[in-house]
Amino acid sequence: EYIAADRHFFGVCLGMQTLFESSEEEGGLAGLGIIPGQVKRFTSVEGFDSNLSVPHIGWNGMSVSKGSRLFADVEDDVAEQRAYFVHSYCAVECEANKDWILCKTAYGSEFVSAVQKGNVMATQFHPEKSGAFGLAILKGFLDHSADPSEAPMPPSDVVCKLSRRVIACLDVRKNDAGDLVVTKGDGYDVREKRPDESEAEAAGDAEAPDADSGDAPASKKGKVRNFGKPAELAKRYFEEGADEVTFLNITQFREDTLEADTMHEMLRAVSENVFVPLTIGGGIRDYGEKTALEVAARYFRSGADKVSLGSYAVEAVIRLRDELGGVPDGSTSIEKINKVYGAQAVVISVDPRRIYLDTDEEVAEAKSKGYQVFDVVDERTAADKAAYKSWLPPPGGEGA
Repeated sequence: EYIAADRHFFGVCLGMQTLFESSEEEGGLAGLGIIPGQVKRFTSVEGFDSNLSVPHIGWNGMSVSKGSRLFADVEDDVAEQRAYFVHSYCAVECEANKDWILCKTAYGSEFVSAVQKGNVMATQFHPEKSGAFGLAILKGFLDHSADPSEAPMPPSDVVCKLSRRVIACLDVRKNDAGDLVVTKGDGYDVREKRPDESEAEAAGDAEAPDADSGDAPASKKGKVRNFGKPAELAKRYFEEGADEVTFLNITQFREDTLEADTMHEMLRAVSENVFVPLTIGGGIRDYGEKTALEVAARYFRSGADKVSLGSYAVEAVIRLRDELGGVPDGSTSIEKINKVYGAQAVVISVDPRRIYLDTDEEVAEAKSKGYQVFDVVDERTAADKAAYKSWLPPPGGEGA
């Protein structure tokens, strides 16, 4: 009744899809029937390029069919703009809904990316995650009550493609004062070197003291390198043009994520000023009776759009290979988060590692297993070599 009365309405993503008559999602669902047509999974759309992955995730352009108040505050040509999409289902144009279509986008085939008739408007993309362009669209809806009086824009060919993205990745952890800071270092060693450590490394001492030992008192450690506050740096990167911001808590494995309020406070603060997708990683796993799904759910409520799994994902693959015979059973956190929040909500982070081979036999074995072997100049210090040896699995153990 509200929409039929032509009252102000703005739908986003699923909010646009519900305006149509029905959707293929969940085996078939009825919509509000405001706009003629059916919402289909990309793979069901005639002519869809099956080589493309679903969901459609990323920044894409659009072809505009008519003038709209939504674009009143967009500074540059709308045809040059990119918006953030994340969806597996889409609406397609038909003769009965042409008068509703505001924009179309191409991903494997054409689909409707925005609709408007009178005061009822909706977008398939997420303006709240589309940077300055998205904010301008929301401002157009809120501040303008009428559409441009000029003639409708002539429809143009839909020539859109996913854009390359710039993702700012920030390593964060608490310093010794308990403040969350952005840091960087060699692996998890993000502390400044103490004089005795620097001297030991220069002398090639393999027994150089561990700067980040959890047992050492703070007075015996170097300070955690501090490059700034996460929320402030995230805002800066967003303003400089980053398309996404990722936070990896590199010491979260040491504590209960559900109790790590500083991370959630940080996400809420970032969400106030950063209008692009946010990803959070570090400690997304089970904690006794608390499941990784619960951990992820709280991060989503705090403002994250995706969660990143690293070590847990490796364990899941090993279990899939060794225990389940390659057939998923729905028990992993990857599958559980996927089922509740969708595939777009889970990111797998893989850290590549260089393995040094000292003998011809090791080289031959590596090649027999399908690894590529490269000749490199080994410039590691004695301390680095000793640390590397300590990371390797014992003979006969995993990876042997």
